[in-house]
Amino acid sequence: MNFDDRCVLVTGAAGNLGRAVAQAFAARGAALVLADARAENLQRAFGGEDARRMFAPVDLLDQAGVEAAVAAAVGRFGRIDVLCNLAGGFRMGTLAHQTADADWNAMFDINVRTLLRTTTAVVPKMIEAGGGRIVNVGAFAAQKGAALMGAYVAAKSAVIRVTETLSAELRDKGINVNCVLPTIIDTPENRAAMPGADPARWVAPGDLANVIAFLASDEARAVHGVALPVTGLG
Repeated sequence: MNFDDRCVLVTGAAGNLGRAVAQAFAARGAALVLADARAENLQRAFGGEDARRMFAPVDLLDQAGVEAAVAAAVGRFGRIDVLCNLAGGFRMGTLAHQTADADWNAMFDINVRTLLRTTTAVVPKMIEAGGGRIVNVGAFAAQKGAALMGAYVAAKSAVIRVTETLSAELRDKGINVNCVLPTIIDTPENRAAMPGADPARWVAPGDLANVIAFLASDEARAVHGVALPVTGLG
């Protein structure tokens, strides 16, 4: 999986998974465009920019801001070959019939609308360049409803359906669109929230990053519209 001549845009780049995905692609030679809400988050996670690494601090719900970040990335690296939509969030604890509109909107904003904003900006560039790869992050839990997780499960289920739709629309344009469905990711935050659990059974960020890199690679050129479970040992 060689990405020496590829440019990869990663959203949610300063997070645990974002850092692992950036490392996976950098190790395979990719140029990176790292998007996150704040420049200081990117600086803390990666240190600084260099010849093969560009920071893109942007509000992913601001379409004009996303368009400007994508244009700047294309201006620097010539194209965007891979888009990894990692930005997302989790919330639970409320019965579905008691969940406030603000909570439904928050889950759809961070998990679905961010994906739609970046896809809207990047896909025309990929079509112009003759193809590309898009990898989205759903959730294993989104395959069915679950108590106290209504807004989150609905939003991540929408990620799966949007992935399938984009794949059906774009495969003839040379663009592969797929998503991964991880179970619990082994992060410091999840360890703190679930101190009695066994994190060895969770998904290591590096392992999930390797799956994402595979789906973005030429080796997966025949894979379209897949929602791939990534379940670790659990």
